[in-house]
Amino acid sequence: MTAVDPVRASCPMPRTETERVLLGHGSGGQLMAELLDEVIVAELGDGSAQQDAAIVELGSTSAVFSTDSFVVTPRFFPGGDIGALAVHGTVNDLAMRGARPVALALAYVLEEGLPIAELRAITASVAAAAAACGVRVVTGDTKVVDRGAADGIYLTTTGIGARLAGADPSATRGAPGDVVIVSGPIGAHGIAILCARGGLGFEADIRSDSRPLHELVAAMIAACGPDIHALRDPTRGGVASALNELASASAVGIDIVEADVPVPSDVAATCELLGLDPLHVANEGCLVALVAADAVDKALAAMRSVPAGAQARVIGRVTDGPVGRVTARTLIGAGRIVDMLVGEQLPRIC
Repeated sequence: MTAVDPVRASCPMPRTETERVLLGHGSGGQLMAELLDEVIVAELGDGSAQQDAAIVELGSTSAVFSTDSFVVTPRFFPGGDIGALAVHGTVNDLAMRGARPVALALAYVLEEGLPIAELRAITASVAAAAAACGVRVVTGDTKVVDRGAADGIYLTTTGIGARLAGADPSATRGAPGDVVIVSGPIGAHGIAILCARGGLGFEADIRSDSRPLHELVAAMIAACGPDIHALRDPTRGGVASALNELASASAVGIDIVEADVPVPSDVAATCELLGLDPLHVANEGCLVALVAADAVDKALAAMRSVPAGAQARVIGRVTDGPVGRVTARTLIGAGRIVDMLVGEQLPRIC
């Protein structure tokens, strides 16, 4: 029998790609956090890049500024389309820093061959969504690239807003004792997009929750002011990634109760069938808030007075640690760590 070289026979260590951008770097999960921390923020040297929007001082005035790109496939889906989504996404990012949206810039990257009728429909949707949010599209840009160089159309919206009186929400302001509130059911957007792509062998009547949240935030700020410590819209990476980001930024721990997290039955059933965790599925019409404990009743009452927050509920509490860790009490009473999304679960969802 031929002797086996122990070096050749050894099991190779798994390798992680570190020299090239992967699809998972856009997931809103662990890979994206690493890309931001180790490459983008490391080079820019500004931690504000990890907030939904930035506070910009303009003389004696404070403005809130945010930008976002949208690459959703399919471009039209149950409950919305890429045009309305682009408006809602940027309006919501401004709202997460306690701002009233004022104006938007709109930039297109168009692929050669995109039907003009589709471009017209998407632009009409942008206009309608902006009007409904009370914001104007004031400037923009258009580029056309070769056929095959883009996925039909990419949109970038940049927004500017005015801070609401008494507003000071920040990812860094979570404190032990705070209560974790979610404004409504989770998971609808990601599952609607997934089902709209087809090829799953079943149909589900699930619509995206895409909608603006600035009026909801305004009601919360009017009722509770600075007691609204942190706000985050759990888009890519879902509620799990949003809570992990808040826990890390605020140097706290977060405990949630799984049974208290509102997951629609059709979303839950689809996730179970596909082996997905609803906490990792993207949303476009709900928010997560960290609120001072003595202001929770006022916050819930204010949220439930607005359609976007009608189903708001408490799902957990902020603890003093372990820092950056999110845990959930499961339906059977056990505890589990709720980590950020690893890799790419649902590409092209926003």
